[in-house]
Amino acid sequence: MSGLRRTSALALAGGIMLLTGCQDSAGTSSAAHTPTSSAAASAAAAVRKDTPAPAASPASSPAGTSAPSRGSATGSPERATATPAGHAATAVAGCRNLASGDAVKAEVTRMYRHDVTHFQHIEPVPHTFFYGQCGTVRYAATRFQPFAGATQAELVGMQDEGSVTKYFRDSGGGWVYIASDGLPAGPHGCGDIPAIPDALATAWGNCSFAR
Repeated sequence: MSGLRRTSALALAGGIMLLTGCQDSAGTSSAAHTPTSSAAASAAAAVRKDTPAPAASPASSPAGTSAPSRGSATGSPERATATPAGHAATAVAGCRNLASGDAVKAEVTRMYRHDVTHFQHIEPVPHTFFYGQCGTVRYAATRFQPFAGATQAELVGMQDEGSVTKYFRDSGGGWVYIASDGLPAGPHGCGDIPAIPDALATAWGNCSFAR
């Protein structure tokens, strides 16, 4: 009987020791695995910290801001205005070519007859009458010819008078005779007449075509 108790006590003690050993093994295993997990977590955090953040895209320019211009501060330079050869430029703004009517032709012819030649049987050569205006001043240019009924004196006188263009101006007080082509006429036509503004001579095509 005492031997049976001793055997039971030994068996119980062995079971306790076995159970204690299993718990220690489990604790050791858990302790062994815990640092590894912590190290892995720390490494992952370090990787996230060292990884550079994505580069931010450049912000768009404000809506009201325009790109700087590559031109100069004063803009493109203006082109220089060439002065036609033959005479100094007459700076008159607003010159324009106008269609001449019968009334204008009659006024100019009447003045030329009365104040210049005193020839009654003359008229403008067809398709050679130029008319225009610069500001408030009107200009005209034409050649004259005798017509049927002209006297001998008129025919002879118009041999020279009728071969060159005559120039007229009306500044508000009526037409006046201001210039005549030379003999021979200049190479630039009415562009060589100082009394005719350059802008108007250009509009008239230097009097090289008819109006």
